[in-house]
Amino acid sequence: MGDSQVWTAAPAAAERARSVLAAAWSCTVTSEGVREELVGAHTVAEDGQVTLRVPEDSALLAAAVCAPRGEPSAVLEFADVAPVPVRGRIRARLWIAGWLSLAEGHLVFRATRVVLRERSGVLVVDLDDFAAAAPDPLATAEARLLTHLADCHGDAVERLTRLVEPGSLLGATRVQPLAVDRHGLTLRIERRRADGDVRLPFHRPADDLGQLTERMHVLLSQASANCPRALHRQRADGDG
Repeated sequence: MGDSQVWTAAPAAAERARSVLAAAWSCTVTSEGVREELVGAHTVAEDGQVTLRVPEDSALLAAAVCAPRGEPSAVLEFADVAPVPVRGRIRARLWIAGWLSLAEGHLVFRATRVVLRERSGVLVVDLDDFAAAAPDPLATAEARLLTHLADCHGDAVERLTRLVEPGSLLGATRVQPLAVDRHGLTLRIERRRADGDVRLPFHRPADDLGQLTERMHVLLSQASANCPRALHRQRADGDG
């Protein structure tokens, strides 16, 4: 693909779900009438299987021990929170339903249903696709990248708005970087009564931080030249 072409792809639902899972530091677990908030207690295998490390006095552990066949049903919930302060910071929620089993003092979770809710709607993610997908390569670095962009390079964010169609900026009170993945950067346009998101696609995917730096330089160069671009816009009102 030549540099003159625009790469407009966005992450597939399974990849987005795996990215939420990879970046999340906490989760809420509901099982057998028990609901617990766990922080830094889950690990994710290559196929997306989740293992929970819980204290010995955890009610979840007791539920697994006392449940028939030792496999209580459970739902794990993960929130994808924007690292930059914006209205409606919850960008997505991921629910994984399935069964818990006890193995070597840990709770192993076997998924039977994966649901991803974003501002654009709710998607049921195919289990095979979920297991086969890999998280976005920038997922675990995204918070640091966006915070640095917002805190230290506000001038760059302002320059990037030159790539946004003027109509999308009508009534805007603030523009913040909302998300970045290997395919592009998303800006949150805040207005007095409603917000909108505008996606600036990279000319080709960025698979590491070095490539991301180059892709951002290309966007900024185009913004400085005030070059029009084809934008894939994702608009939604409300808090997400």
